[in-house]
Amino acid sequence: MRVLIFFIFSAICSFSYGQQEDKISTIDFVQILNNNNEEALYYYHNNWKVLRNMAIKKGYIHSFQILETPVSENAPFQLMLITTYLNEYQYKLREDHFSELIKEKGPLELLNDKKPKTFRKTLFNKERVRHLK
Repeated sequence: MRVLIFFIFSAICSFSYGQQEDKISTIDFVQILNNNNEEALYYYHNNWKVLRNMAIKKGYIHSFQILETPVSENAPFQLMLITTYLNEYQYKLREDHFSELIKEKGPLELLNDKKPKTFRKTLFNKERVRHLK
C-alpha cells in the first residue's frame, strides 16, 4: 500500500512540476526622436497599449508594461516596452495573435499625423527573457 501511495504521490508531483511553465517576456528599448515625446507617448498609449489590453482579454499575453526612463550616455532610450507571456505556447503564437488584433483594432491612432518612424526608434530588443522563480 505504501508503495502505491508513493507511486501516486510521485506521479502527481511530476505532473504538476511539468505543468509549471516559465513566463517569457520581450523588452523593446525605444528612443524618442526629435523631441517628439507627445507623439510617441500618444502612439504607445493609443495603439501599443490598446493591443495589449485586447491581448490580455483574449488570453494571448499575461501582462505588459510601459516604463519611462531618463536618457543617459549608457542608456540612450526613454521607453522600455515589456510584454510578458504566460508560457511558451503564448510566446510562439505572438505574431499570429497580434496580426489578428491589429486587423481587429483598425488604423493607427497618431498625433499630428506623424508616422512612427519620424518619432521613435527601437534601439534594441531582448527576446525570450525568462522570469526567475
